[in-house]
Amino acid sequence: MIEFAQGSHTYYVYIITNTYRSTFYIGVTNRLQHRLQQHQENLLLKKKTFAAKYNLQYLVYYEKFSWIQLAIAREKELKGWRREKKLSLIREYNEGFEFLNHLFQ
Repeated sequence: MIEFAQGSHTYYVYIITNTYRSTFYIGVTNRLQHRLQQHQENLLLKKKTFAAKYNLQYLVYYEKFSWIQLAIAREKELKGWRREKKLSLIREYNEGFEFLNHLFQ
């Protein structure tokens, strides 16, 4: 994955999807493992979030940053991309489009 070194904190821009890989959610967090657990809990509790509505819980892509400003800017950039460009980015670093949740357990 992409990593921007400097600073003393770690922030992640991440993309999650559902079993069918049909919908994406892009977010930013400083605790990726905890955030992935929250997405799963929201599904179980049937919360009315975008991620829960579309059963989005599987990590397929992430980037690591040391500065929150860079992470937020990247999140906004990715959210503005067309689906095809997002798919290309994911496949560039995750060719098999595998679920990566196990990396953060």
